[in-house]
Amino acid sequence: FFSKIPMNLGLRRRIKANLCCSKYFVLVVRQHGFSSQSQQGATEFLSVGAPVVVDLPSSCGTPPHVAVLSLNRPNQLNAMNLETMCHLAHAFSHLRKLPDIRAIILTGKGRAFCAGIDLTSAGEIFQGHTKIIGSDMDPVVQMRCTEVPIIGAINGHAITGGFELALNCDFLVGSPEACFMDTHSKFGIHPCWGLSQLLPKYIGPSRAKEVSLSARPVDANTAVKWGLLNRVVPSDQLLGECLGIAQAIGDNSPDFIRRYKRLIDDSLDLSLEAGLDMEAQKGLQYYESMGPEQFLTMETFISSRSGRKGKPTGKPKSA
Repeated sequence: FFSKIPMNLGLRRRIKANLCCSKYFVLVVRQHGFSSQSQQGATEFLSVGAPVVVDLPSSCGTPPHVAVLSLNRPNQLNAMNLETMCHLAHAFSHLRKLPDIRAIILTGKGRAFCAGIDLTSAGEIFQGHTKIIGSDMDPVVQMRCTEVPIIGAINGHAITGGFELALNCDFLVGSPEACFMDTHSKFGIHPCWGLSQLLPKYIGPSRAKEVSLSARPVDANTAVKWGLLNRVVPSDQLLGECLGIAQAIGDNSPDFIRRYKRLIDDSLDLSLEAGLDMEAQKGLQYYESMGPEQFLTMETFISSRSGRKGKPTGKPKSA
């Protein structure tokens, strides 16, 4: 199968090594001129009907250092069956190991972001021989292991498990059609991907209880007011807006993108005083570990951005 994919050998080997460990595959990879060694010359590969589409840098207008993951079951409102979950988990597992990737966008094809678990597959997912929840084949497990920012482009309904996918992104941008709904209490389904824990952190416990216990939808305007969405943009501008944000992230220090995300995440459950202490300690450790070359790189970067002239010294400057 992989020998038929018209992409550079390095990328093919990495996808095969990371994705062929089980019977599930990410069947759509669109890639032009990208590899971790910056080799050129890949063309587009498209397999019709795959449940996940992966757009790598330079494909379909994707900027450098950005990957786009799209759930691709529009006729099922991107509801996830066992195959889709494993595809998505393997896609995140693969992308987070590529050093060129500095931001990932997660979205859905068609009019929904994700309608949650495909209820026709619920028995197989929760009680089947293949244990998915909490395993390496769980997409949320792989999302939580991803060190680069994950931007949720919420193009429509995000329902129950789809709501949880959204909450496990680092931040969300939505279209006017974005709508969030938690139906766990309606159908007697127990949350497993963090909805009962993450939603109160986004919107507060009182609002979270209203949303989850009533199973009523939250529209885009309300989601912005409550801080669930960072902003709402017209539907035809949603992906472009997210790509612009992702490109701005990708233009920054690749190592520090990961460090800063981890710093924020590690402090969320700390008091302000403990968080400030942690930041100071990690800052001291970071600067003490820097060598002259890193200071030279920092000074060169700052000089280029500020337009200042003068030869960098490679030595730390006093504050």
